[in-house]
Amino acid sequence: MATKQVEKASEISIMELVRGKMEFCILGLTPLILNRMSQKVWFELLAPKGRKTTVEKASTLKHDPVQEFRASPYLMPDAKAPTLLGIPPTAFKGAMGTAALRTPGVKKTEIEQLVYVEGQMLPLYGLPKVFMAITRSADMNKTPDVRTRALLPEWACKLEISFAKPALREQGIANLLAAAGFIAGVGDWRQEKGSGNYGSFKLVSADDKDFVRITKNQGRVGQQKAMDNPEPYNDETSEMLAWFDVEIKRRGFKVAA
Repeated sequence: MATKQVEKASEISIMELVRGKMEFCILGLTPLILNRMSQKVWFELLAPKGRKTTVEKASTLKHDPVQEFRASPYLMPDAKAPTLLGIPPTAFKGAMGTAALRTPGVKKTEIEQLVYVEGQMLPLYGLPKVFMAITRSADMNKTPDVRTRALLPEWACKLEISFAKPALREQGIANLLAAAGFIAGVGDWRQEKGSGNYGSFKLVSADDKDFVRITKNQGRVGQQKAMDNPEPYNDETSEMLAWFDVEIKRRGFKVAA
């Protein structure tokens, strides 16, 4: 009589993951363009008004540069935060994911799943200026338009990164973040997009002289003054703002002070 053999259950071995943490000081190498979607666009997406009539187009402004400038940065929700301006931590995680595509031995999915940038909004140091530029819309004709955003000529921030060990190591995280500053960058018109080179950054020590200067002198108080009294970033912006101010008054419109 044949005997029935009982298979032994195979033992499952699960590698223990330990959370590692590292803090980094970020110093901007090129100006940072802030690109938060304005509440006006949010509301239009939530409850679209439809196309404007000819009369509505003639009686309303398409752009209000100063208001668009003030709507472009993310703001820190805590009034006691060291800065008025903030930057989402996902901007740096996304940059690391992009850098992983160009780094041998690293997979983007690993970075997305095993790396976490702490916080909901990171304090961002730097004094904002008005930046106006000609852009192309996403329609079939690539219709030109003028877009106004806040730009930080120099900027800095701190971030804390958590990661899974031993799958990832400290040196690997530092190398990848440094590569992200060169390959991808953060903000609008960044290096990752190809045509621009804004938002590039490097890793520095906490006692770096430029990092100390920016974090000491370009915090919440200075940022509030810069938002209340906007200054143009370059000559093109200055010329457009000057023309807009005269033309709008001539047409009888009122815009943000």
